[in-house]
Amino acid sequence: MALLLGLSLSVLTGLPGYAQLRPDRASRITAVPRLGVRLEQQPFYDELLAIRAEWQKHEIGQVVTDSPRGTVLNFYALMAEVAARCRAIEQTAATQPGWTWSPETKQRIQDVEDLFELTVSALDASHFPASVRQDMAHESALKLKQVLDYVFNFSNAPINLPNSSELKQLSESRSSTNNSWRIPGTALTLTNKIDSNPVNSDFFFSAESTKRIEQMYNETAHIKAPKNDFTTPNLYNNFSLTPGFLIAPLWYLKLPTSTRSFLEISYFNQTLLQIAASIALIAASLSLGGYLAVLLIRTYRFRNGDLKQRLPTTEDDNIAWLRVVLVLPVLPLARFSQLFLDNYVNLTGLALELVTYLFFVIWFAAASLLSFLTFEALGRSGAEWVMKLRGSNSQITLQRMNNLFMPICRSVGVLTSLFLLYELLIQLGLPSATVLAFSAVPGLAIGLGASKLLGNLFAGLSIQTDRPLRVGEFCKVGDNTGFITRIGLRSLELQTLESRITIPNSVADEATIVNFSRRTHSAETTPSQGLDLNLMVNDHLSPDQIDDLLHYTRRMLEADPDLQDPVVSIEQRSSDDLILICFGTVTLHGWKAYLLVRERILRRLQELLDVVNKSRIVIGVSYDTPEEKRRAIPELVRELVCSDADFSFRSCRLMAISEFSYDYVFDFRSSHSSYRGFKDAINRLNQDLLACFEAHGIEIPFPTQIEIQKD
Repeated sequence: MALLLGLSLSVLTGLPGYAQLRPDRASRITAVPRLGVRLEQQPFYDELLAIRAEWQKHEIGQVVTDSPRGTVLNFYALMAEVAARCRAIEQTAATQPGWTWSPETKQRIQDVEDLFELTVSALDASHFPASVRQDMAHESALKLKQVLDYVFNFSNAPINLPNSSELKQLSESRSSTNNSWRIPGTALTLTNKIDSNPVNSDFFFSAESTKRIEQMYNETAHIKAPKNDFTTPNLYNNFSLTPGFLIAPLWYLKLPTSTRSFLEISYFNQTLLQIAASIALIAASLSLGGYLAVLLIRTYRFRNGDLKQRLPTTEDDNIAWLRVVLVLPVLPLARFSQLFLDNYVNLTGLALELVTYLFFVIWFAAASLLSFLTFEALGRSGAEWVMKLRGSNSQITLQRMNNLFMPICRSVGVLTSLFLLYELLIQLGLPSATVLAFSAVPGLAIGLGASKLLGNLFAGLSIQTDRPLRVGEFCKVGDNTGFITRIGLRSLELQTLESRITIPNSVADEATIVNFSRRTHSAETTPSQGLDLNLMVNDHLSPDQIDDLLHYTRRMLEADPDLQDPVVSIEQRSSDDLILICFGTVTLHGWKAYLLVRERILRRLQELLDVVNKSRIVIGVSYDTPEEKRRAIPELVRELVCSDADFSFRSCRLMAISEFSYDYVFDFRSSHSSYRGFKDAINRLNQDLLACFEAHGIEIPFPTQIEIQKD
């Protein structure tokens, strides 16, 4: 589709070729045949014959020389020799067996192509975009040969090509040094001033002349030069209307003449064969590339919820490398398609430029994406490789490594991608000065509005270096408390109880950081964080009960498998209420596990408080109870308490004489394994106590009131 669109634009705009310029009057060559000096009558003809004979003997040499005469004659003679050898090889097609050239013929073809490349080196093609420079230089050389056929056979006067000494005399006669020379009556200029090689002394066809070859060819292509040993009529047409490079494939040359004539029907300077092959190959390439793009997009679908909440796994590494594998085939596919259409299908002109630009854009875009994905995969796998080298399997250390490797690798990937995109701009013909101007845009953006980004980057490096907090630690950053889940170059993520908070590194670096986690000498262990619990005790407890509460709490916390180094104390604030203070460290990761431990300990503390309250029983006996029975009550209570092996009797005393009874208070401790077992034991104790008092005739009085009336 891109090819057809480009060809349509060429027709609609009336462009005869790929880069039309409006030359000045001096560059125009009159396209009317006229009598004049023929090639055989030119003063350099004998030297031309000698040069061609020399090239026939020795195929190794240099086309460009230190004079315009040597460069022009070398170019013209060698191009004639290349054309003659191509015709000689094509004439052997009928006698060649099979459908491909024999190894000997392939070697001859390779020799001809090497000579042609040597000839093309006489043109300064630096004005062509780098992506199509070689192809446009090939076409310009073929067209230049036919333009020189016209110039050397229809000149009004003999053409004197100056050698180095004549050019020196010409320069001395002028006020300034002459670095160029123009063929009389044409716009073809030879110069030794080459931008890409300041120390050059050889003469090339100038870049400005190479630009105008297309225009001169269009004006002279319909004029047939007289036949001789050097003219090459239809040289460019024979090249552009057949597949292959200089010489068509053997199978094509063996096709019937009528079939070849049909396939060489030209539309927009391209044959039917070239158009059909181009459309088929471009459609197939884009279809395959689109299929790979769909597979790549599917790898970014979330798995098992939000990926950011999961620890890095081998599955993530495999998916990262799968993305690399999906993008990798695009590079050889784009390169193969471009080379196939260029060297085998042999597109030329505007069609070749459009196709080359299309596949260059695809190649560099895929290369940029591949670079980024490769560094990302290296970042993910690098963390695991380092872990394996260290012989560690700690998940929290893996997550920390991943948070360190990933930002660095992604930054390198982005820089590499930007470099490739800048290279693409140069390949498409954008001047290097303009590309440098584009490269200054990021610096300008940083100066104008991206200073915060730089501040975050440097703050991120500071956090990674000083490590006031690390991934997996429980911290308070400013007013936000939670677990650190990620530390990047720009920001860090804090998982609070209700949400995930992204804090810029510069803000975190300036904020007050409270790190509740305790670090160990080994980085492999999961960080432990403090667990602080304050329980308000609203009941009025006796000193013995407070002692029991502290005893039960210490025993419970020391037996908890998730709590280390527990500390238990009690404090009385301004009111009469007491506060039970419990602190310890837990080795957990994530809010769910942290809250489960906190919930379990708080529930157990409430149970212990109830155990303390129920482990002190006050019972009153009637005033009518005899003394011997009153003195026997402590022993009766001790026997009842000790009947349960999980109860430890402490005391039973007559502590008060109240308004309705004698009040006995007895204390004991429980070692029951569960709160439910303790309540069942209390139930049995109360039942046994009532039965015992009833058996011994000890009455528990009801509160009564007596009303006395007086007159």
